[in-house]
Amino acid sequence: MAKKYNICLDVGGTKVLGAIFNENDEIIYRLKKRSKSGGEGSQDVEKVIVSVVEEMIKESGIDKKELNAIASCAPGVIDQDKGIVVFTPNLPWRNYDIRASMEKKFGVPFYVGNDVNLGVLGEYKFGAAKGYKNIVGFFVGTGMGGGLILNGELFTGNQFKGAEYGHMILDPEGPLCNCGQRGCLEAFSSKQGMSAYIRQQVARGRKTMMAEHVVDGVFRSKPLKKALKEKDEVATEAVDRACHYLAVATGNMINTISPDLVIYGGGVIEAVGDVFLKKILAEVDRYCMPQIRNTVDIKIAELGDDSILYGDLALIKGL
Repeated sequence: MAKKYNICLDVGGTKVLGAIFNENDEIIYRLKKRSKSGGEGSQDVEKVIVSVVEEMIKESGIDKKELNAIASCAPGVIDQDKGIVVFTPNLPWRNYDIRASMEKKFGVPFYVGNDVNLGVLGEYKFGAAKGYKNIVGFFVGTGMGGGLILNGELFTGNQFKGAEYGHMILDPEGPLCNCGQRGCLEAFSSKQGMSAYIRQQVARGRKTMMAEHVVDGVFRSKPLKKALKEKDEVATEAVDRACHYLAVATGNMINTISPDLVIYGGGVIEAVGDVFLKKILAEVDRYCMPQIRNTVDIKIAELGDDSILYGDLALIKGL
């Protein structure tokens, strides 16, 4: 029986998104489930992943024998060769051999890579970054990830640890990040960074539509979109602050790499990317050399929630 289906997963700090691709690289079924990153350990997140895969196979009606491979992302440092999640700041995985566990469970090859590496790869092979050779990607979600395409190849650095510029230090005295450092881009510009700022302002007695959405962790993107539309002062400040530091980081990466494209993706960008792009473009020129900036395009990812899923597919297919 021909093995014509691939299952691709996007595992984030708050959700697991899955999709089944057919032999024409088309998504024929998708499923999203919430996950609690603050669970007891690695098994908790894996249970959600397994349930997503099993439910997709069952509900889509595909034959398990036709399944070719499964691929997933995870945020953080991933040993792509061995299939081990070395470290992830927003999930309870440390030196976790997810490949062995998943291959034992489903009996097909399992691939895993860094989430934003795969998101940028997906956009490069199938989306807004097609045709570019040097690409800097920022993906804004629960955390803040970076991904690089250099001279047409995904750059992962020594032992797949490269492109973690979500943790470039922008203010050594700044807020604490989950990675243990202070003042990282992630601590300012991710959902975690923005949620922390909103909670701080609520603690000072300020009123905001976002108050109830940040009590138990990070907000979901829809309430943020609504708050910005209503010109909520605290939400607007949180986004202004996030975009300021994204503009600084973007300028630094433009000066360092001289890319032909900078691309923004992730859940926050999917929801309010037009707002972010406008604010970043208003500032970024202050932080990079004009002679380098004038050869760089800046865009929003066009595959939206599916960027990483298509990156998974590229990983399976060896693209």
